[in-house]
Amino acid sequence: MHPFLNIAITAARKAGDYILRSSEDLKKVTLHKKESHDYATNVDRGAEAIILDIIKTAYPQHSILAEESGSQNNQDAIQWIIDPLDGTANFMRGLPHYSISIAVRQDRRLEHGVVYDPVRQELFTASRGQGAQLNHRRLRVSEQTIMDEALIGTGFPFRQPTLVSPYLKAFGHVLKNVTDLRRAGSGALDLAYVAAGRLDAYWEMALQPWDIAAGILLVREAGGLTSDLQGGDTSLETGDIVAGNPKIFKQLLKLLHQSQES
Repeated sequence: MHPFLNIAITAARKAGDYILRSSEDLKKVTLHKKESHDYATNVDRGAEAIILDIIKTAYPQHSILAEESGSQNNQDAIQWIIDPLDGTANFMRGLPHYSISIAVRQDRRLEHGVVYDPVRQELFTASRGQGAQLNHRRLRVSEQTIMDEALIGTGFPFRQPTLVSPYLKAFGHVLKNVTDLRRAGSGALDLAYVAAGRLDAYWEMALQPWDIAAGILLVREAGGLTSDLQGGDTSLETGDIVAGNPKIFKQLLKLLHQSQES
């Protein structure tokens, strides 16, 4: 195992332990509104502090991009991209579906990724060229090829009111052509589930790099494809993501294009 991945796993597990302890008494969780429809808690910040302490102790010179504390030390070519609690709204309400996401990007290329579900103790990991694993077992995307039998994940653009109309148009068009849609509330876990073959594909708009960086690498290393809504490779910049097994990915991308043309 690469040392970077080992550090990411250690950090994710320790942050996960802290989050689970905090979930036992949600009355003690304090809420902070960052902007419209976007919240953080003292637990988000505490988990991020745990992760940053572990990473900075091991690699003090590396760059950081973290959800709660932003960018740090941007001079280094190695960047850690961190979401300490993806699915905060679920966590705040006691819904047991959230995750920690940590990715390492070197010279702007994703090299390592970890998505950890502390509730189920599921550890999704990937290193570029080395495949993806769930608790050290090899992952592969699903073998589904028929779109109307596919199960697709998605997420609502709740932070971007101007995107609601085009999103709902796409949602309706996709729903008519698949077996069902799921919106679970953690983009990082949605991507991990695509890598694990639990979802055949997934799309969402207007996310942040820390929501999707690790998940993108998981899908790719599990044999899947990812892109932005135009089929390009700008998801970390635009926040728009489409991911899936190769057959369903292409069909989903086509449906999304059709929804905006009609």
